[in-house]
Amino acid sequence: MVNSKVTSTLGYQIISNWLDSKGYKPFKFQEETWQEIHLLQSGLVNAPTGCGKTFSVFLGTVIQFINNNQINYKTIHRSGLQLLWITPLRALAKDIARAMTEVVTELGMQWSIGIRNGDTDTNERAKQRRQMPEVLIITPESLQLILAQKNYTDHFKTLKVLAVDEWHELLGSKRGVQVELAISRLVALSITKNAEQVSLWGISATIGNLEQARDVLLCPLSLRNTHETGRIISADIRKKIEIKSILPDEIEKYPWAGHLGIKLVDKVIPIIMESVTTLIFINTRGMSERWYQSLLIACPELAGAIALHHGSVEQELRLWVEEALHTTKLKCVVCTASLDLGVDFRPVETVIQVGSPKGVARFLQRAGRSGHQPDATSKIYFLPTHSLEMVEAAALKAASKINFIENREPRILCFDVLIQYLSTLAISDGFMPSALLKEIRSTYCYKDIQDNEWEQILHFITEGGVALQQYDDYKKVEIINGLYKINNRRIAMRHRMHIGTIVSDPMMKVKFISGGYIGVIEEYFIARLKAGDVFTLSGRTLEFVMIKDMTVLVRKSNSTKSNIPSWNGGRMPLSANLGFMLRKKFEEVAEHLIKGSKLKMDEELEALQPLFELQGYLSHIPREKELLIEQIETKDGFHLFVFPFEGRLVHEAMAAILAYRIGKILPITFSFAMNDYGFELLSDQPIPVDDTNVYELFSSENLVTDIQRSVNSAEMARRTFRDIAVIGGLIFQGYPGEQKKARHLQSSASLLFNVFAEYEPKNILLRQAYNEVMEIQMEEVRLRNMLERIQRSNIIITFPKRLTPFCFPIKVDSMRENLSSEKLEDRVRRMQASLEKQL
Repeated sequence: MVNSKVTSTLGYQIISNWLDSKGYKPFKFQEETWQEIHLLQSGLVNAPTGCGKTFSVFLGTVIQFINNNQINYKTIHRSGLQLLWITPLRALAKDIARAMTEVVTELGMQWSIGIRNGDTDTNERAKQRRQMPEVLIITPESLQLILAQKNYTDHFKTLKVLAVDEWHELLGSKRGVQVELAISRLVALSITKNAEQVSLWGISATIGNLEQARDVLLCPLSLRNTHETGRIISADIRKKIEIKSILPDEIEKYPWAGHLGIKLVDKVIPIIMESVTTLIFINTRGMSERWYQSLLIACPELAGAIALHHGSVEQELRLWVEEALHTTKLKCVVCTASLDLGVDFRPVETVIQVGSPKGVARFLQRAGRSGHQPDATSKIYFLPTHSLEMVEAAALKAASKINFIENREPRILCFDVLIQYLSTLAISDGFMPSALLKEIRSTYCYKDIQDNEWEQILHFITEGGVALQQYDDYKKVEIINGLYKINNRRIAMRHRMHIGTIVSDPMMKVKFISGGYIGVIEEYFIARLKAGDVFTLSGRTLEFVMIKDMTVLVRKSNSTKSNIPSWNGGRMPLSANLGFMLRKKFEEVAEHLIKGSKLKMDEELEALQPLFELQGYLSHIPREKELLIEQIETKDGFHLFVFPFEGRLVHEAMAAILAYRIGKILPITFSFAMNDYGFELLSDQPIPVDDTNVYELFSSENLVTDIQRSVNSAEMARRTFRDIAVIGGLIFQGYPGEQKKARHLQSSASLLFNVFAEYEPKNILLRQAYNEVMEIQMEEVRLRNMLERIQRSNIIITFPKRLTPFCFPIKVDSMRENLSSEKLEDRVRRMQASLEKQL
């Protein structure tokens, strides 16, 4: 290029003039990105929501095109694909395309902006196949489908910039791994075709491990042997966020989860009325439905000006709601995570978060939906669903001030995704294993893949591996003169129909072994049970017998102790970062109460003063480097409450491990319950935990072995294997409109799991299933970190005479499935009144 500085180029001048005509000036981070694209460099753009991240990469591509076609940039058309824009959500595509189309139209360019996802009709797909648009906005799955086309390489000959939007959402998921593999292929293509160097850019709003996120994304650039590290370009824009808590008029000294939120609906109405448009984020679909109805009952004049938006709402209605938000036809939208990401709703002035978002990044992402302009203030209200959530509000405020945002850990060695990818390439033009292995090892996910693992995968896709070599259905790929290719049309068609890594989590019917259905429950919960375990459902106490054909067979139980199901909708656990900030807030409270500190506390903590004083009087308030254990005897039995503040999943695993370890000391049976703050073990005899053995019980030694012995790890791995088998193409899910029932999928997966376990115990997919159980379901790394922290902490064991404010919500959760919501509330009121009388 003639000019090394982008600011001296024609393209820059044209874009600068266009922005000036609209009253805008480019931000420094945008100009820096344009400069890097001008120099054919790669990197990661990080900026707050609503500050023009999209334009940083898109306008950089436009500038590059103008500079390369200075005379005829307005008249040249059918220029081929210039920018491939990967986005994780279909809902984002329409909004992004609208913004890009506005730019090229006003600049007088002949560019076409295309969209490719599951909603794109066949005519548009055929048109794109004949002539690619200059910009293609695409989902990871649809990009894989293009790679499955014959002569797909022709589409990418002219590609200049590859952008991955919302990279923080893809990182840490199998969809992100799909993107890594696609990038490695496109980078390799640009080398083999001697094409101009493709610039690779990630776009991310909120993420803690930015450097690692950049490294994962740009890892495939190592194929060029140019030692490119790529820049992180961060916007020097401190987005103003105004966080306010909606405080109840009266603080319950004995809080319990879920009941408080709806009761504060009258405090929400004035906020809605004073704002142009308000988004109300609810954590579950069921509660969003309740809030929608409650708001209409409390304020009938909102009829016609309020709408509902979540994943189960019909697509046409969802699109109408999004459009109505753009045009300010709606005053309020009650939504779930379906509106978390990137859609640019400029009229939104206020956000209300109902209940804890469980993570700092998610909270800031939602706050950024309001004030969606660089100079605007994002306003978010926190509405607690029980009193102790007000501590989380204070923790979120503190975390947002120091930008203490969670990491997204990248996935490693997802063999199921790799098997699917190899079949995708084998359907199109085929692949040569030695050349492709180099590409695959250029990705972060597979950089450590061993030769024997690669050989096992190749043997699997060509011969069915060791265990399945007698079955022709698993001999999918043929080897012709060294080229690995799928020539069978039926196999190719089946594969194209099920490209993707999103596998639904089925519900399981629960049935008495003697006949008669009781209800449905998530397989996630059932997978943790062993024969003889007792759980509750629909007010009944049930003994787990077995699983048969995706049906849970049970018998009635007279046991007074049972496990409480954890439902997927409410299973979002407290993040490690938010748990860390919570412990710091309790340190402030303890300092205030114990030493009488004169430092002013957060308004939320001040409001909770009566609760904290009662907790301190009855038991103890744990400091940052303390673990609180409460042992309480009631008419229900002997309770052991533990408060690590590490989130529901870690507590669920720890409860099982602790029960197993105590069981080795003394034969004893437990039921347990948990929330994000702690967990409970309940027995009909005293629980032998004291100063002599407590540190040993919370040791990280033999952790993996104890996890495997304390829970049904084989059954959990069997359930996890179903998704792996679907992604890896071992199970065909059926043709459109004729999908296999969940029980058929599970029975097929169970059969394969048993075959591998018996005849090929070192099968890589079997190994992957056990690894995913440990790393994802049991959060083994975080569990180990917690135990190591506890070993460095002071463990405080107290023996309160009655339930405390901290343990009360866990106790209520343990009763939740035995009672209807009305009966539960009545029971809780009686318990609260009884406890208050004893004060």
